[in-house]
Amino acid sequence: MPLGAAKGPLFPPAEQLLQLHYCIHSNPSWPQTALLAFQHYIVMLGTTVMIATVLVPQMGGGPGDKARVIQSLLFTSGVNTLLQTLIGTRLPTVMGPSFAYLISALSVINDLSGSNFRSEHERFEHTMRAIQGSLIVSSFINIILGYSQVWGNLTKFFSPVVVTPLVCVVGLGLFGRGFPQVGDCIEIGLPMLILLIISQQYMQHVHPVAQSILERFALLLCVGLIWAFAAILTVAGAYNHVKEQTKLSCRVDHSFLLSSAPWVKVPYPFQWGTPIFRASHLFGMMGAALVSSAESTATFYAASRLAGATFPPAHVVSRSIGLQGIGQLFDGFFGAVVGTTASVENVGLLGLTRVGSRRVVQISTAFMIFFSIFGKFGVFFAQIPIPIFAAIYCILYGIVAAIGISFSQFANKNSMRNIYVLGISLFLGISIPQYFVMNTDIAGHGPVRTPAGWFNDILNTIFSSPPTVATIVGTFVDNTLKARHSKDDRGVPWLVPFQRRKGDSRNDEFYSYPLRINEYIPSRFL
Repeated sequence: MPLGAAKGPLFPPAEQLLQLHYCIHSNPSWPQTALLAFQHYIVMLGTTVMIATVLVPQMGGGPGDKARVIQSLLFTSGVNTLLQTLIGTRLPTVMGPSFAYLISALSVINDLSGSNFRSEHERFEHTMRAIQGSLIVSSFINIILGYSQVWGNLTKFFSPVVVTPLVCVVGLGLFGRGFPQVGDCIEIGLPMLILLIISQQYMQHVHPVAQSILERFALLLCVGLIWAFAAILTVAGAYNHVKEQTKLSCRVDHSFLLSSAPWVKVPYPFQWGTPIFRASHLFGMMGAALVSSAESTATFYAASRLAGATFPPAHVVSRSIGLQGIGQLFDGFFGAVVGTTASVENVGLLGLTRVGSRRVVQISTAFMIFFSIFGKFGVFFAQIPIPIFAAIYCILYGIVAAIGISFSQFANKNSMRNIYVLGISLFLGISIPQYFVMNTDIAGHGPVRTPAGWFNDILNTIFSSPPTVATIVGTFVDNTLKARHSKDDRGVPWLVPFQRRKGDSRNDEFYSYPLRINEYIPSRFL
């Protein structure tokens, strides 16, 4: 008997999670599906508002411009999510705006800040058109990497020893959007965090009826209660004599979005004007496109576990990155201020609710598109204070990081070689990006400052991303350090069948195209 077996049970590796209420194929009732879909919309809305809040004022835009940017981001996210769940990975992943593009966008803003414009609104529109042009051109990076199968072939170098830190840091690397932003308005953010933990995890055991309601919908209930509490504090004058930054974080009426947003506005191609193409802006966006591919890949791996599916095959990951490139091209056409990537927080929501249904995420796209067209209704929810979203992310990002740890069960956790690879990938995957972020100023200038601005943008963008750094470090060390003699310890025999198109009989069950679409698409693009 193994050492310690007499002291307790042994838990064998599980390729699929068995404690989900609904997996990728099974669906809740239609009323529950609608509520869960709306919950996904609320969760992705936080990142959308954060990005618009950071970029639009620096571009010279006002509250009306910010409202239109949020509408455009919601519209492109809805369309990209629907496409990804139909003909991409087919996993229940929301495709939302990505923070990976912030440095590149800030570089464009800074480059145009010295130009002469007749008004701030004109500067905003000109900057938006320059970002559009960069998004359009850089989208071909992902299209080529994906549909040429280059990205899929790269993932074949991954073992569970690489996948574990990759998925871990896609959650842990976002710690700056967690409690640090909760602390911006502690009297709202902290009660939200505590209430969500107590109601969703502890109060569900009070009564059998409460279990299914609180486990799946506690997040919505808590958001409503704390938002109402924030509104009471605002009306009572609690924030009348505080710093401007505190007002922005705590008040529910300080963004002026509701009064500035149009009732009905359908986003359309080139709504800000003809895109502007400048070579100096392209390279940073190309780096961001690569970073978004690494981040999406890690998020897809986490989603496969939380949806009850098997590990995504290489050809599925490759076609999803190609489709993400097409989505970025779509973002550029419709004037989104950044490109899209797989939303980490929404994957965490799959684990929080234990509902990994693909249909739920597909229905959530209807909310995104609806609220992007009917602006007043859309920005109404966008007025939820950021610390409320940050409190939610403290839990959701942690779930994704923990899912990353679960991949280590397929490798030898007692191998000192594996411990070394895991440790260095995890630590450098967080430490290197933190160094780059700490040394990046408000204009987007990072620690790499050579005379070649395009070179600076690429390196600063790549090394500011935890998943990208973890991928580079982990893949290199794992495939060069006693790799040939450690295949079993690395978990390669377990992973190889899933990476091949026909390696596992369940691959087609989870990842094949719907309605026999694959019969009309050349096999090299599948």
